[in-house]
Amino acid sequence: MVKKRVPDWLNSSLWSSPHPPSPSPYDDGEDYRLRRSSSAAESTVQPPVPVPPPSATRPEPPKVEIRDRMNDSSDNGGSGSGTPSVEDISRQAQLVQELSRKVINVGELRRLASQGIPDGAGIRSTVWKLLLGYLPVDRGLWSSELAKKRSQYKHFKEELLMNPSEITRRLEKSTSSENEESKCGTRGLLPRSEITQGEHPLSLGKTSIWNQFFQDTEIIEQIDRDVKRTHPGMHFFSGDSQLAKSNQEALKNILIVFAKLNPGIRYVQGMNEILAPLFYVFRNDPNEENTAFVEADTFFCFVELLSGFRDHFCQQLDNSVVGIRSTITKLSRLLKEHDEELWRHLEVTTKVNPQFYAFRWITLLLTQEFNFADSLIIWDTLLSDPEGPLETLLRVCIAMLILVRRRLLAGDFTSNLKLLQHYPSTNISHLLYVANKLRTQSAY
Repeated sequence: MVKKRVPDWLNSSLWSSPHPPSPSPYDDGEDYRLRRSSSAAESTVQPPVPVPPPSATRPEPPKVEIRDRMNDSSDNGGSGSGTPSVEDISRQAQLVQELSRKVINVGELRRLASQGIPDGAGIRSTVWKLLLGYLPVDRGLWSSELAKKRSQYKHFKEELLMNPSEITRRLEKSTSSENEESKCGTRGLLPRSEITQGEHPLSLGKTSIWNQFFQDTEIIEQIDRDVKRTHPGMHFFSGDSQLAKSNQEALKNILIVFAKLNPGIRYVQGMNEILAPLFYVFRNDPNEENTAFVEADTFFCFVELLSGFRDHFCQQLDNSVVGIRSTITKLSRLLKEHDEELWRHLEVTTKVNPQFYAFRWITLLLTQEFNFADSLIIWDTLLSDPEGPLETLLRVCIAMLILVRRRLLAGDFTSNLKLLQHYPSTNISHLLYVANKLRTQSAY
C-alpha cells in the first residue's frame, strides 16, 4: 500500500508566519458549554469553489478594508487597510450586477461569494442574508418579507423581554376601565388589587411569570458577562462608548430572545462569538433602514446559521452520531485520509487528541483562530455552501493542519498543542484554496 504524501509546496513558509494571533478567552480548549438540551440534527454540507492559489509574487491575501463607519479608525483586528486588488474590484462588480437582478441566481451568487466578498456598499450584508435564506431570491418580495420578520421580532421582544411588573401593570390597566363603574359606587373604600397566583412575585407555580423571570436571571447574567467580553480589542463591541454599549445591548437582546424561544438548548457560552460577525456585518450596512432593524435581521440569520450546528451545543447528544464528538472523529478520519503521516504523528506518537484544539475550532466556527477581517472571509466561503457550512468547515480545519505540518511533525505534545491552540497567522486565500483542493481529492 502506497502511503499518501502531502506535497512540500503546501508547507512553504510563504503561507505562514510564526507569530500567533492574540490569545482567545477560550485558549485552554476545555468544554466551555454551560447548559444544553437535546435537539434534532438539521444539516450537512457541500462546499463551493474557492479562489485559485496566489502566485509566489503575491503572498498576501486579498486586502479587504472593513471600516467601522461609526468610528473613524479601522477596528476590525485585521492586517490593515489597503487598496482593493483588480480581482476584488472585478468580483465586487459581478456581485453588484447579480444583486441587481429581479430574480437572483443563487448558484452564481454562491460561486462568487465563495471566493471572498469585497467589503463595500453593503454587499456582504445583502449576500449573507441571501445565503442564509433570510431574503428571498425574488427582489420584489424583499420589502414584504422584511416587514413581516421585523414585526415578528418586535413582538418577540415585547413578549419576552418585559419585566413581570410591567406585564402586571398592563394587565391592571386593561381591566381598569371595566371596573370603573363599580369603583364609583365605593369611593369611600380603599381599593385592593386582586393579584392572581401566577402574578404574585413569590409564586412557585410553573405558569408564574415571576417564577420564570427568576429562573431566567442566571442565564441572563451569563449572557451579559459574555457579551461584555466579546472581541475586547474592538471598540465596536467593547468599551464605554455609546456605540459599544448600544451594540452590547443589541447582542444581549438577541441572545435572550433566542434562549427563551429555544428552551431545549437555551444559551450556551460561546454563542456570542458566533453572533458577533453577523451583527457586525449587518450593523455596518450603509442602508439606514437596514441598520435601524439590525437586531431583527441578525436574530433570524443567527437562528438559521445555528440550526446546522445546534446539536454541537447539546450535551446529551455529545456521544451520538450528530454530537460534537462524532464531528471531531470525522475530522480525525479526514486527516488520516489526506495525510496519514501527520495523523499518526499527532494522534499516535505525540498523543494530541483532536478534541484539545478542534472543539473550539468547530463550535466557534473559527472565529477565535484568525483576526476578525480574515474570519469574515472564511465565513464567506462557509456560508456559500449550498448544503450548509459543516463539511467546508472540516476541510478548512484539515487545511490548517496541513499548512503547519512541518512544524507539527517536528514537534512534541506540548509544542504541537500550543501551536494548534494559538494558530499562526496565514494567507487566507491559500488556506481556502487548499481546503477546496481537499474537497476535489475526496471526490475521487
